[in-house]
Amino acid sequence: MSIFYIHQISDSAKVILKNNYESLSFAREMRTVLDENKLPLNGDAKSQFGKQLQMQEANITEVGEKEATLELEKDYDILQLPSATPAQQYQAQYDARAQLRKIEKVNMLAIVHKNERAQASVKEATLFLGFVGSFTFLVLFSFSVNFPGFIANPLRELIDGIREISQKNYNQHLNFKKNDEFAEVALAFNDMADRLNEWENTNLAKVLSEKQRIETIIEQMQDAIIGLNEKQEILFINTVAENILNISEQKIVGQSAEKFTGSNDLFKSILASNGGIKSFKIALAGKEAYFQLESREIVIPNLNPQKSDIITVASKSAGKVYILRNITEFKERDEAKTNFIATISHELKTPISSIKMSLKLLNDERVGVANPQQLELLEHIKDDSDRLLKITSELLDLSQVETGNIQLNFVVSDPVEIVDYALNSVKFNAEQKGIKLQVIAHPNLSKVHADMEKTAWVLVNFLSNALRYSPEKSKVVIQVSEKNKQVIFSVKDVGKGIDEQYQKRLFERYFQVPTDGQNKSGSGLGLAISKDFIEAQQGKIWVESAIGEGSMFCFSLPAHKMEIA
Repeated sequence: MSIFYIHQISDSAKVILKNNYESLSFAREMRTVLDENKLPLNGDAKSQFGKQLQMQEANITEVGEKEATLELEKDYDILQLPSATPAQQYQAQYDARAQLRKIEKVNMLAIVHKNERAQASVKEATLFLGFVGSFTFLVLFSFSVNFPGFIANPLRELIDGIREISQKNYNQHLNFKKNDEFAEVALAFNDMADRLNEWENTNLAKVLSEKQRIETIIEQMQDAIIGLNEKQEILFINTVAENILNISEQKIVGQSAEKFTGSNDLFKSILASNGGIKSFKIALAGKEAYFQLESREIVIPNLNPQKSDIITVASKSAGKVYILRNITEFKERDEAKTNFIATISHELKTPISSIKMSLKLLNDERVGVANPQQLELLEHIKDDSDRLLKITSELLDLSQVETGNIQLNFVVSDPVEIVDYALNSVKFNAEQKGIKLQVIAHPNLSKVHADMEKTAWVLVNFLSNALRYSPEKSKVVIQVSEKNKQVIFSVKDVGKGIDEQYQKRLFERYFQVPTDGQNKSGSGLGLAISKDFIEAQQGKIWVESAIGEGSMFCFSLPAHKMEIA
């Protein structure tokens, strides 16, 4: 309101000062007429002087201004009289100038006095506003300092109580003396704390019972089980694990695992595993036993976050569980299977070779001429015997891989020579289907330190599959390149391609991609053995394929480092 009235005073002062300013303007214009025109005044000068005088008569606002204006009118009348003598006109002009000065002086003094009064009014209003503002500020400051305490203190106590409850301190209670809304909140809070305390006490027996039941189940399991908490203290360990680790202490639960890892290498190896599956061979009772270790982290909800935690996470680690499974029986069965396959494969090679020799003799006209139907049957027998011989050879290679008896003859070889060696093996089959074999070899290829025969065998396997699934009169591209110190071999066909869901399993043993029956499927061992051969030479093997775009099988071998003498 003070600011509003200050502006109102200012506007009123402007209006009043405007009238004074106009009077000064009228007086200045009339003096200009007298200064610029000689006596007697002509008609235009008289008209202009009279017009300004008329406006001055309508703008009289100050004391003494009216009398001066009336005197000015008399002098103007004399200046207009045609009968006035020059002396009278000069005297009238002199008196008119005097009256004009009087009018200007009166208005100038009025402007000065009005401005002083306006400034005084503004100062008084400003002083009043400052006083009222200071008083209001003190009131608000006192209110802001004292009032929040009535709200903040109970809220602070409530927050502290909630934090204690979150730490399972259910004996925490709130006491507010005033009978207001906070007192009702305190009663509800105390009732909640009592109910939580009651629930905690009633469920403790159930928790202990469940704990005993879980410990009994763990003890009855045939696998060795060890549980550690986040502090690397032993939570539980069953008798099987104690026997395997050869730990004879009566009270092991609750002790630090470091106490036993110093003198127990097996226990140390188990704890050193970082998840996943790991195999162990352990001597038990004078006999070798095989175990498979699995470790899993125990993750529980983070129900008790620490006050020092900057970020509160939803879950946290509560330790690890280590399970040592006895797979000795399965290992023995696997070895028996491998030995059986190796024996049978070796035994089958001799009669199959005899069958192939007999077929070769039957095809010789010196033994006898066979009719077309017999020749067709002989051709089928030859194809099946070739297929059987290939399967037995793959089974023998597989048995070598499984027993770890892969014998590699590493020599420094030219990658192009390996490709040529493989092409000679499949050139006849390619010509029969009218398939063109195109070789793209980048210049200045590094040599590879590899087993030439087994590497060529992998390429032959790739080429055989490509020829089997490629349409007649198509093209198979064999490319050899070098990148990042790796020599890369690839075989690309234009067949139907392999669905993405089967690509991850192509290199598994005995896996075969489902076919439409037009192509004879193999044993499912070729790619698995190829993978073992390449990885045994520190290489990598992979496939790139899409339905309708064909397939590209690739493997890479480390480039041979040439030693400079």
